[in-house]
Amino acid sequence: MKKVELLAPAGSLEKLKVAIDYGADAVYVGGPRLNLRAFADNFDFEELKEGVEYAHERNAKVYLALNAIPRNFDLKGLPEYVKKCESLNVDGVIAADPGVIAIVKNNTNLDIHLSTQANAMNYETAKFWYDYGLRRIILARELKLKEVEEFVQNLPEDCEIEVFVHGAMCMAYSGRCLISNYMTSRDSNKGACSQACRYKYYLVEEKRPNEYFPVFEDDTGTYIMNSKDLCMIEHIDDVIKSGVASVKIEGRMKSVFYLAMVVKMYREAIDAYYADPENFKVNPKWIENLGKISHRRYSTGFFYGQNGEQSYESATYVREYEIVGIVRSYDSETKIATIEQRNRVFNGDTVEIIRPKTENFEVKLNNMKNSKGEDIEKANHAQMIFTAMVDEELKENDFIIMRKNEIQLG
Repeated sequence: MKKVELLAPAGSLEKLKVAIDYGADAVYVGGPRLNLRAFADNFDFEELKEGVEYAHERNAKVYLALNAIPRNFDLKGLPEYVKKCESLNVDGVIAADPGVIAIVKNNTNLDIHLSTQANAMNYETAKFWYDYGLRRIILARELKLKEVEEFVQNLPEDCEIEVFVHGAMCMAYSGRCLISNYMTSRDSNKGACSQACRYKYYLVEEKRPNEYFPVFEDDTGTYIMNSKDLCMIEHIDDVIKSGVASVKIEGRMKSVFYLAMVVKMYREAIDAYYADPENFKVNPKWIENLGKISHRRYSTGFFYGQNGEQSYESATYVREYEIVGIVRSYDSETKIATIEQRNRVFNGDTVEIIRPKTENFEVKLNNMKNSKGEDIEKANHAQMIFTAMVDEELKENDFIIMRKNEIQLG
């Protein structure tokens, strides 16, 4: 049985390596042009070359996002750009605009994946793009799981279907939105969305400018366009059984902590399914750990017939845990760990360790010292290097996280 591909976001070279180390089969990245995450640490050509080599050495793939909707001036130099990316051995491009797709097809031999921005809602649309030469269709997020199955059943076997299974959802139809452009002059279709849909809105009558009437969707809140995050880990067996070739995680702008935890949990879930499909059971730890990362309230999106779900209480993220450090080295003889700080942590704190292919575990940080060897009670300077005595053996690049209400102030 061919395993479904686990596809992860990589907003930077560091994140690409984290995603692959934690179990992603493939990553999608943004280059210097025409990708929908304008504020990510997008790849330059040298980084793209290094990232592709890192991935290929570990039997993983790299797909380049070209999914923005361009204007005429955006097309200048695009043929040369895609040829350069092809020379760096990227495994394919993700595109939504027919003009961009034509340029890639006419100037390279790269595989082209139809972006979800193209809102493929029916298998006849998919057939159209298949006949044009595309071999992977990333479906619109508004589809039910039963409809996804119909795509697989009505398309040629070599036409792959990809669906999102985790991450932020957009309130607009397949991400096509102009609210951000109108309110903040930031073009959501070129990767600069201000998420104006998540603002808290009131109704103001023309002749009473200082009277603000709340806009209630129901009695619990006023966030009428504040989509919940998608999370399908409890139903990953249903997704795999639908016949899709790739399951995708959203989040090129998210942290390395988010990326490591989400990829790790979905890797475990997918592997558990293939190990024993008939007796697959959801591990409660998967859900618990996905609750530790920064997220909005979870839902199953449109897969089971809901028309999207809104979070009424707040537009802010749930942030129960923070990453407090990354292990840079560990001396097994002295039991001294060298750590790069990411958030405030105190001497004596009990923290949690995340690493690939290992169940998360807790350790205590004792005898903390700064880079000069001086005793310290806390590491509170951004990215400072400090040491701590840790009885359990740590490894380079282990992530150290901690529950927020346990992080001391001061």
